[in-house]
Amino acid sequence: MSHTYPQEAVLRDGRRVLLRPFAAHDTEALHDFFHRLPVEYKRFAWDNVDNRALIESWGQSIDYSKAFPLIALDGKRVVADATLHRREGGPLRLVGRIKWMIDPAFRGVGLGTILVKDLINVARERGLRHVNSMLISDLEADAVKTLEGLGFKGFVQPGYGTDPDGNQHDMTKLILKL
Repeated sequence: MSHTYPQEAVLRDGRRVLLRPFAAHDTEALHDFFHRLPVEYKRFAWDNVDNRALIESWGQSIDYSKAFPLIALDGKRVVADATLHRREGGPLRLVGRIKWMIDPAFRGVGLGTILVKDLINVARERGLRHVNSMLISDLEADAVKTLEGLGFKGFVQPGYGTDPDGNQHDMTKLILKL
């Protein structure tokens, strides 16, 4: 990689966080992070992040070539988790997918932008040609706006997502050509 970890990031409000890849010894801290998040944030997570066994399995089966998980730390506390996922083969082997979750106390201060930019750089270094993300159009409008500001093109699919209560939501797929 052309950049190294850990690396310090300065947020717009002056706070500093440490960015580095998630490692097996971070399992407890990552589980604590997900456990602290408000229920309304976790309702739309791609995985059941309250499932400790799932988080432990991530720590036991880290393969940075398939999923590059990046965490942001405030001291020893995880305050954000962002991951670049990729496939090994097939027609989408040069496409990465980005997901992230941020502690509410660290939203709106540029941390999401920092994490996404970092993952875009990792994607470029790995020879990917595109990165994408899929977001709930109304509930994640700020994240959609952030990605569009970074050059992602958005495509809205009405009623594509379903919340835990069975309600349909428009989803925005955002794609960045690298």
